[in-house]
Amino acid sequence: MITVYGIPNCDTVKKARAWLAGQGLEVVFHDFKKQGVPAELLPAWLQAFGRDRLVNRAGTTWRRLDDATQAGVVDDASATALMLAEPSVIKRPVVRWPDGRLTLGFSAEAFEKSALSAPNKG
Repeated sequence: MITVYGIPNCDTVKKARAWLAGQGLEVVFHDFKKQGVPAELLPAWLQAFGRDRLVNRAGTTWRRLDDATQAGVVDDASATALMLAEPSVIKRPVVRWPDGRLTLGFSAEAFEKSALSAPNKG
């Protein structure tokens, strides 16, 4: 099963979900706002992407944080604490593909490559 993690009103998440639906792929959506950030998955996400990619420093959530909070993100532990407290700071979507691979953000090319291994066309 493909799992998309994100926030439903995020434009990039909307594009990713629309692309996946257009391919006839079954998807489970994990809404950070309603279901929270899965803390147990953050270490794997940090390992896969690194905190500099996973924490979206270009987004509005990051920009509205005070300087001290921004400066306090210095390692994986502080990044994890921030992502749990402010889910919107996570770059989206995080997608877990059926083979266990993870992708971050949306790119039709990357999704096409990952979808080839998705055996759940419905």
